[in-house]
Formats: sequence, structure tokens, C-alpha cells
Amino acid sequence: MRIFITGASGFIGTAVTKELIEAGHRVLGMARSDEGAEIVKKAGADVHRGTLGDLDSLKRGASECDGVIHCAFNHDFTDFATSCAEDKLAIETLGSVLVGSKRPLIVTSGTGFKKGRLRTEEDPLIPSSAHMPRASEEAAASVEAQGVHTMVVRLPQVHDRFKQGLITWAIDIARKKGVSAYVGEGRNRWAACPRHDAARLYRLVLEKGVSGARYHAVAEEGVSAKEIAEAIGRGLKVPVVSISAEEASEQYGFLGIFMALDMSTSSALTQESLGWRPIGPKLLDDLSKAAAFEDDSKLAKV
Repeated sequence: MRIFITGASGFIGTAVTKELIEAGHRVLGMARSDEGAEIVKKAGADVHRGTLGDLDSLKRGASECDGVIHCAFNHDFTDFATSCAEDKLAIETLGSVLVGSKRPLIVTSGTGFKKGRLRTEEDPLIPSSAHMPRASEEAAASVEAQGVHTMVVRLPQVHDRFKQGLITWAIDIARKKGVSAYVGEGRNRWAACPRHDAARLYRLVLEKGVSGARYHAVAEEGVSAKEIAEAIGRGLKVPVVSISAEEASEQYGFLGIFMALDMSTSSALTQESLGWRPIGPKLLDDLSKAAAFEDDSKLAKV
């Protein structure tokens, strides 16, 4: 199959591109810059120049391929609502090209949270709101209702030595503030997955996924916030402290709304249905060797 990948030069997209090509698929990777185009080329994919805001470009890329994997997202948290609106429109645009065909569309979302228990694949989407405006799954459901073979991959904190999801920002903030903090007792947990295991799941969803299904790229159901803060403290050699929920926004800015959430998640149904078994390093293992702790210049830019 020839697959169109948005965000093909990004953290997740490059790993997915490599995984697909090694499995015998061909990739048309979208890149918005010359630097991104070089990354896509080096991965062995064909380059498609475009951006999420260029809807005609998205249509052309989708029309030329046997399926679409949507990995791109503009992580500009200074204007998160605009990024979310752009993502929703991009998904709807990609889906419009695939209506009436059996070509798959894989949409990327987050694992989110379910108060009081692990979130599972059977849990429905969390409706977008002014507080949390991301609507990736709402857009996926909309195009699926039009007959598009649509699946969702929910991502937790995806990690390697160079990036660790939201934790990458937490490291940068701890460096600037001179302290690594967790909220309350730090018992809330964040699910995690090694980058290359996540990429392998995308391939399995492409090859075996069921339309309308949600899949969880979760290797660890939950790592406590306190353990994460302690790992950051060790890496940066800064104090580790407990703060109140009210202090979280002052310490972490946009990250404050996440710091007390329990985002523990199960992938039992995903593993059972697709035969996916994560084998990569644990989150704390990657954090113990994170490049961000070695030198400021090596801090991963998201």
C-alpha cells in the first residue's frame, strides 16, 4: 500500500514512516519545510509539500494514496484552540477524499483520562469544550459516519531519549524554575509508550484495524507523577517538591491543567485484538538517560 502521512517529519511520523517502509509499504510524507523534506527523503519516503492549513494540499496527498495516517498537530499551546480547530478541519478534509472507498484513515488522539479507573478502548470520546478544545475523535467519528474506514490511535506520553511527550515541557519548566514539582502526594499516573512500539501499532492498525475502533498505544498503564518529578529532579540536579493544585498553573503554565490528572490507561483490548506487544524501554529508563539533561542545547524542541 502507498500511505499518505501528515507530520511525516515529526517525532511520531518519522517512526511510523520507517516502520511502514520496513514492512514493505510505500509512503508519501507531508513536509512543510525544506528541513522537513530532507528528513522525509532520508527515511525513504516520497515528499509531499504542504501544511495542515493548506486544504488543497491535503486533498491531493490523500487522493494519490491507498490510505492516510494523520500524525500532524501544531503543538502551539499559546493558541491551543486554533491548533485544535485546524486539526479538526484537516481530518474532515482528508476524510472527504476517502468517502465512497475502502481506503483507511487513521486519526491520532490522546488517551485522556477516566476518573476513578483506567481508561479503556471502549470508553467513548471526550467531547471538546472551551477548557479542552481538541476534537480529533469528534472529527474522526464524523467522517466515519459518512462511510470512511476510520480508526483512532490514542497516544499517551510517547518517549525515547530525546522526547517524552508533555514531560519534555516539564523538564524545560523545571530547568527554568530551578525546581521539579508534583501536585499533592503525586499519586496520579500518566500512561506511557516507547516511540517505536507506538509506530508498530500504527502499522498494525493500518493492516488489521476495524473501522470505528479506538486503539491504545499504551505500554505502561501509569507512572506516578511523583516518580516522574523525581526523575526530572535527578536529571537536572534540582529540588523536588510537592505543590498544591492551585499552585500548578503558576509553576507549569499551560501544563498546569494536566499535572494533577490521573491519565492511567489500559491497552488490553488493543493487545488482544491486534497481537501488539510493546517491547521498548520503560519511561523512567528513558528519562534516566534523557538528552535534555546532558546539555541545554540538546533539549528536544516540540
